[in-house]
Amino acid sequence: MTQRKPPGMGFESWIDKQIREAQERGEFDDLPSAGKPLPGAGEALEEDWWIKRKVREEEGTAGLPPSLVLRKEAETAKARALAARTDDEARAIIGEMNAKILDALRKPLSGPPLNLMPFDVDELVRERKGTPRTP
Repeated sequence: MTQRKPPGMGFESWIDKQIREAQERGEFDDLPSAGKPLPGAGEALEEDWWIKRKVREEEGTAGLPPSLVLRKEAETAKARALAARTDDEARAIIGEMNAKILDALRKPLSGPPLNLMPFDVDELVRERKGTPRTP
């Protein structure tokens, strides 16, 4: 379908010809969802429906600025560290995350301000154990 439209031929007839020839070659035979109704067909669409769908499909991180992706990674790392089986495992998880945070503080990422500081590993280990914070 990289051919040019021949002079004197209308766009509609040229496009129809290209589609018909592709169908004859079987290029549309194995498309995903073939023979199924289009999702959301007949439903009223909200403004920016496609943006909302894309964000849902990408699970919230694709297309986000790097500073926001790092914040999300930090939240996940903290949750993983709190659920870790051992203190050493928790320390390793937070150690990796702290290295990423320090790197981002040295070489600022694009996007909104990071507003993130390295985790206090000892405080997090105490939080894991449910030990009250020492003043």
